[in-house]
Amino acid sequence: TDTEVSTRTKTFSEVQTERLDQAERTVLIKCPSKLNEKKLLQYLSSHGNVRSHFFFENRGINALIEFSEKSSIASLQDAVGIPSASEHHVVPFKSRLFTFTLKNPVSQHVEETPLHLSPQCHIPVKDLIQKLCLADSISSQMYILLNEYQLTEENIRLRFLACSLVRDFTRAYFPDSTVQPFGSSVNTFGKLGSDVDMFLDFRDTQKLATKMKKGPFEMEYQMKRLPSERLATQRILSVVGDCLDNFGPGCSNVQKILNARCPLVKFSHQPTGFQCDLSVSNSIAIRSSELLYIYGCLDSRVRALVFTIRCWARVHGLTNSAPGTWITNFSLTMMVMFFLQKRSPPIIPTLDQLKGLADEKDKHVIGGYDCSFVSDLRKIKPTKNTETLDVLLGEFFEYYGNFDFRKNSINLRKGKEVNKPESSPLYIWNPFEQDLNISKNVNQPQLEKFIAMARESAWILQKEDKTQQLINKEPWGLATLLIPFGKNNSSKMKNRMKGVGSETIRSLLDSLKLNNANSQRKAVGK
Repeated sequence: TDTEVSTRTKTFSEVQTERLDQAERTVLIKCPSKLNEKKLLQYLSSHGNVRSHFFFENRGINALIEFSEKSSIASLQDAVGIPSASEHHVVPFKSRLFTFTLKNPVSQHVEETPLHLSPQCHIPVKDLIQKLCLADSISSQMYILLNEYQLTEENIRLRFLACSLVRDFTRAYFPDSTVQPFGSSVNTFGKLGSDVDMFLDFRDTQKLATKMKKGPFEMEYQMKRLPSERLATQRILSVVGDCLDNFGPGCSNVQKILNARCPLVKFSHQPTGFQCDLSVSNSIAIRSSELLYIYGCLDSRVRALVFTIRCWARVHGLTNSAPGTWITNFSLTMMVMFFLQKRSPPIIPTLDQLKGLADEKDKHVIGGYDCSFVSDLRKIKPTKNTETLDVLLGEFFEYYGNFDFRKNSINLRKGKEVNKPESSPLYIWNPFEQDLNISKNVNQPQLEKFIAMARESAWILQKEDKTQQLINKEPWGLATLLIPFGKNNSSKMKNRMKGVGSETIRSLLDSLKLNNANSQRKAVGK
């Protein structure tokens, strides 16, 4: 879409600032079931110009309303009443979440134009597979998958609104604080239905330090001092967590996980339907989000390949939403990036190349680590590589099916295979904290499963007879790869199938499809 193209030239921080500002001018309304859209907008316009709106389903019909001016919200809030406390007593916190009910419910006979509801989750894999079978190339199959799974404009707005509503609480204590999303909500690789990772930042406090050069006095606030930054983080999150728990409308299942390596508060935000994780600003995590944003904006093949590989990995149980010895989506995404750096010519630049293009304002040194890279997308030369996604998908499986994981590690700074610094089965250098392995959690059996699945998939794509499968109305291309390959050990199956005629393979795949209808239902989850 045109809007997509125009946003793709904006820098990461420009997009963030715009979206945070938009969220500040936004309210969320739980609507009556028989709703006349025109009447609602007409009423809201009496408080100021409504710049945009959309409806979505979440325990009833909801409307997200963006006003042109922030003052319109105050005007609307003045008109809104407090719920009558019959059996419940209310906590009188006035937020930007409202419930509208009709004073005179409309009789059943009124012709209603049905509201357009924006979907907030993606279709199940089995429905996706049917759509994929109608495409004419693996390339188009991958773009269909991308379109079904990627975050929509509406969903992104809801994510920023969830952050903005949390910010309303943190500002009570820290007027300069901001709450913003990081990770998949903003790095262009987010999937519908994924959690919202948000962080609380007090960055204005650092900015003030530079302003105080004038005048004869060194001036500073008297502030509570604590023995460590970690303790300060834990205390702040603990209080914010209690606030959300006790006063936050629609905040439920609040869990404070303060002893984790990165302390956080987990909660469900029912009005927007998101699971949220709130932590205190982690500058390196933000740099990672921006780096992926840049890679995702450079070439449309990047996102199509990442979404495809992640969906494939989920179907085959290579990734899991629970923490464990599985490969994480972040590691998988980095493996795709590395593969794209290794193409000839490369499809995306290495991190060192991006650092070479950085100017003064792009310089970031965080905790002794150099996290500098160019932020202006226009300075990065487009790739000369014209390989299709059909080719890239097969080559990805081929590349990692034969990668020497015993000896080599994956380094996105250099875009080169480097000797492993230590013996973890899978070693992917953290792009910024150069002494960390982002895939340290992965064990040998999980890595071997990944290699076996990659080989199996490369083999299926090579052996495939597309025309025959289209004639037989059978799944082909990407669709065959999104059907679990049977319970048997994948490599045994491969040896067994060497030299077997394609008819036999087809009936074998068919029987697997039947066996796996159940296991596939389970795989659809996350």
